[in-house]
Amino acid sequence: MSKSSLKDGLKKMARLVSKREKRSKKFPSSEDHKIAQKHAEEAVESNLNHKDKITGLWKEFKIYRWSPNDPTNNPYLQSFFVDLSICGPMVVDALQEIKAEDDSSLTYRRSCREGICGSCAMNIDGTNTVACLKPIDTDTTKATTITPLPHMYVIKDLVVDLTNFYQQYKSIEPWLKTKRPTPEDGREYRQSPAERARLDGLYECILCACCSASCPSYWWNPEEFLGPAPLLHAYRWICDSRDDYTDERLQALTENQKRLYRCRTIRNCTATCPKSLNPANAINKMKTRHLLSVPVEESEDIPQPSPILQA
Repeated sequence: MSKSSLKDGLKKMARLVSKREKRSKKFPSSEDHKIAQKHAEEAVESNLNHKDKITGLWKEFKIYRWSPNDPTNNPYLQSFFVDLSICGPMVVDALQEIKAEDDSSLTYRRSCREGICGSCAMNIDGTNTVACLKPIDTDTTKATTITPLPHMYVIKDLVVDLTNFYQQYKSIEPWLKTKRPTPEDGREYRQSPAERARLDGLYECILCACCSASCPSYWWNPEEFLGPAPLLHAYRWICDSRDDYTDERLQALTENQKRLYRCRTIRNCTATCPKSLNPANAINKMKTRHLLSVPVEESEDIPQPSPILQA
């Protein structure tokens, strides 16, 4: 073997090792989102596990099944087995594999595959999340259980009826409302960097309903309590410096106190959010502003307790 070919071989090995090391490092784009960072690290580890094992690894998935075509049949969990060595690393990949190869009648929502649209929200192993951001647990000794979002009316299999959820979102009027004339230059309403920074942690909500479906207050009062997601969006417009209807928005939320004050600060919403947002914090700030008439700028500085997942 010549020296040049030996050097080429060593360089290739070094590149492979460096690629593997880079893939296991932190992801700078998700540093401020702890859950997103955790999901990314789990996805890399899961993918590496897939690549390292050549032989087939069969993983059991227990999936909730119910069809309106057979309304007399009770819901049940159906087992499917997926070969992880030929499947992508995320739960949505397993669902796609099952639908394509095993049972085309399996019904669920999906769209972007990037954690942007919120379509594939479901309960995976007891936690509400979006399937496209949830890595497959590569431990083949135990099954992964997938069910619809809890305390929602099931349309079929993993698809739930979100009509009430979207009606409540519509009720908070999630659009910019101004009393001022359009800017003279015909362009957008401007904000300072500090004013724009107040929207961070609010506008990223993808309306997946994971938070609302994990909230006991919403479980028992879905007709009156708006739930974490609509209230997070309500606060997003209340603290927007370009909006001129801050007081009116807050008054509309508190005319019926159950719309806002039914929240008991259980904080399941914060613990389960797949985008690492904090709806409980936003709700508490709206309560503070309403009760104490504290301006948005000051309410941002009020410390909030850390989330604790309740049973």
